[in-house]
Amino acid sequence: MTMLTRVKYALLACLIAGPAAADGCRDVEHLGDSYTVCTVENAATLDLWLKDSDGFVIGEFFDLETHVAEQGQTLTFAMNGGMYHADRRAVGLYVSGFQQEAPIVTREGPGNFALLPNGVFCVADQKAQVTESRKFAANPPNCRIATQSGPMLVIDGNLHPKFTPDSTSKKRRNGVGVDTNGHTHFAVSNGFVRFHDFATLYRDVLDSPNALFLDGTVSRLHSNADGRSDPGARMGPIIGQVLPSQ
Repeated sequence: MTMLTRVKYALLACLIAGPAAADGCRDVEHLGDSYTVCTVENAATLDLWLKDSDGFVIGEFFDLETHVAEQGQTLTFAMNGGMYHADRRAVGLYVSGFQQEAPIVTREGPGNFALLPNGVFCVADQKAQVTESRKFAANPPNCRIATQSGPMLVIDGNLHPKFTPDSTSKKRRNGVGVDTNGHTHFAVSNGFVRFHDFATLYRDVLDSPNALFLDGTVSRLHSNADGRSDPGARMGPIIGQVLPSQ
């Protein structure tokens, strides 16, 4: 894709979605597919959950709303926050409240998670970042929250080398990326999309030089402002934005 085409996509996204820095969720069209993108300017408002205060897996958006309300907070939006085992434990690195509950995995293997390079989404020093897993493991920051998944969608401005524009594998997918201004973009496809096309949404529209696939098929979004709460199977890690209750 030429630089001119990338600029056109970026301008089109601005016309459709409004200023990239504004918090909230909005619909974006890209390459004929519909996505919902939720943007967070202040990474300090992001959190990651697996279990409630009693040690039970939260698993559902309505249970998460109850949990954060008990903490004096309001959930603005949330989505599934990474891959998980049958018992809902995270696959790969999982950090919440500075506490590591599962270690990082850097070996290659079968499945999307181990389609290297994979990566880590981390909030450290109130800044969000997406980092390739082996690079992260070599010099890990002190993450308040972190979730590992794979594959990376965009790595230092380049698409994952295994993605092809003519792939026949289309699924509902969600991911996270951090743009050049430090704003975090969570996106979920509203239909079935290729990895390649999803990755170009981050690279060409959301101006995110590094972006990470969170999961596919089970991808769900909850957005209070839009009255949206996607149904589906119980989740493992859930990531989202919380604000103090008024």
